[in-house]
Amino acid sequence: MNNLIRIFLLSILSISLLSCDKKSSQQDGNTQPNNPQYPSDIMPSLDQWGIMLGNGETNKALKDFSHKDYFYTQNDGVDWVVYKAPNGGITSPNSHNTRTELGQRARWTPQTGGKLTGTLKVMHVSTSGDARVAASYSVVVGQIHSDDGHENEPLKIFYKKFPGHIKGSVYWNYEINTEGDNARRWDFSTAVWGYDMSVVGTAPDTFPPEPEVGIALGEEFSYEVNVHEGIMYITFSSEGHETKTFTKSLITSEYVNKSDIPDQVVALYSVIGRDGTERANAYEGEAQFFKQGAYNQTNGRNPETNMVWGTGSETYDGDVNEQYANGSYTEVWFRESSIGPGTAPLI
Repeated sequence: MNNLIRIFLLSILSISLLSCDKKSSQQDGNTQPNNPQYPSDIMPSLDQWGIMLGNGETNKALKDFSHKDYFYTQNDGVDWVVYKAPNGGITSPNSHNTRTELGQRARWTPQTGGKLTGTLKVMHVSTSGDARVAASYSVVVGQIHSDDGHENEPLKIFYKKFPGHIKGSVYWNYEINTEGDNARRWDFSTAVWGYDMSVVGTAPDTFPPEPEVGIALGEEFSYEVNVHEGIMYITFSSEGHETKTFTKSLITSEYVNKSDIPDQVVALYSVIGRDGTERANAYEGEAQFFKQGAYNQTNGRNPETNMVWGTGSETYDGDVNEQYANGSYTEVWFRESSIGPGTAPLI
């Protein structure tokens, strides 16, 4: 009887050791998902996106796709998807700003709706630029883009940090869907944590005070953009910060008359002559799509030609290695992202 018990116990021990060995082997090897090699290993929703890289290349098949300079994975104890874009590169025909950014393949209207979420941390923004220019030292990490009409952007989510500051700002912009001449378009900017876009320096290298409540490089935050029945609901959250929520109609304009133009816009855009008004129905009926990643707002354009968007940053004649070595780039890490239909907001 004692021998039978001994044999039984040895059998149980052997099975347990084999199980431990198997788990250890799985963790130490290159199997998924413990050691993801591609962004699609981390974000299954990438099958709903295409991408433009910082060298102008595009790709609509993102499963098992990466690029060592622009779009790859990183692990600091957590798996991240890295989006990196230099100040000077190749971009889309209607933009002066380089991007490594996803573009949603499906289209929807404000009435049919859509939803985008992201959890991210900005690791770097350009350290060169003109402090008087609103776009300097900033990156767009999520947006809604119209595919009809003027092809304007009803939403851009920004992160911006001035050189020498520890804390940066998160804010979101609404671009009007201009009535008439689209050259007179402008953005209205709303602060989340820190400043809005209109806070700028008094000289090229003179910065405003550091924001009291801001987000540092490497500090995680999340956003949810939910468009339902023509209304955009935006939620921002970050540990240790107040959760912020905003609503904005995409089908009824607040800016139909000249008298509706906010003081912020008058102060910021008067220097470049932008004072347009918006269509009464805003973006109603227009096809929309989400974008997400690193849309670098810092570029090499002369500030004197556009004191809102021409940041005059260093581009090293487009040499990517030189730009990365000298801080002339932006880098954003996402660990979570989802995309789908809009939903009724929770009241």
